[in-house]
Amino acid sequence: MGDGLLELSGLLRQLRVLFSVLWSPSLLMKRQSIAELLDTDSGTPSEIAATFADLRLINRRFGGFTTTETMIRRVAQASGCKSLSLLEVAAGSGHMPKAIQHRMLARGIHLQVSLLDRVWSHLHDGGNGNSGPTNGFRAVAGDALALPFRDESFDLVSCNLFAHHLSSEQTVQFVNEALRTCRIAVLVNDLVRHRLHLALVYVSLPLFRSRITWHDAPASVRQAYTLHEMHNLFEQTDASQVEIRKRYLFRMGVIAWKNACRSQKDTCTT
Repeated sequence: MGDGLLELSGLLRQLRVLFSVLWSPSLLMKRQSIAELLDTDSGTPSEIAATFADLRLINRRFGGFTTTETMIRRVAQASGCKSLSLLEVAAGSGHMPKAIQHRMLARGIHLQVSLLDRVWSHLHDGGNGNSGPTNGFRAVAGDALALPFRDESFDLVSCNLFAHHLSSEQTVQFVNEALRTCRIAVLVNDLVRHRLHLALVYVSLPLFRSRITWHDAPASVRQAYTLHEMHNLFEQTDASQVEIRKRYLFRMGVIAWKNACRSQKDTCTT
């Protein structure tokens, strides 16, 4: 009974926030930096695993997979490459690149994937304690702002739902570090900050299993960047050319080209 009352109290709090969002006179939102529970390891192994299951649901149903797939198809078409090596930063258990690898293979494009995450246990199926990296990928624990790889180690450096965790200065630092590490382009798949997006997140909370997701999902929208803000940040990087597109359900896809967007067959992984 006690647990049920706590859950009801939490739901009522979320509904009050939702109503305040919907009744706001402006759709503009000031960016708020909020510590997310998954970043601070605030959860048991089972809670973290449930959070990664929620993330798989979010990416599958709400535009995550499609956004990254579209960007990789764009790079493959522009570069002429049929085989690409990709480093996924803040990869967690690697569900995103695994799904994209299957999708791209159906289009005749082979992805060689490596994973990097700050927390080693996240690379093991979200803290389930498996004996090795999931999905058969090479995995490395490391800092996204100081990638432990030589210059031009991968064709692509990609991240999903990571950029909003960074400050403006850190975003520029990460993109430049990713540009150093890649041969062709950096791909950023992230959220767009908007009041309607925040309202949709609150409405969707009953779909999720983890208390961490209930906290982190609204926090992610509140500290996400707008397309204009992201464009201004990428203008400060070493990218030679930047493409930013709004995608399905308040997602954005950003391609930062290391060199001018043209055929780069000589740089492709073979």
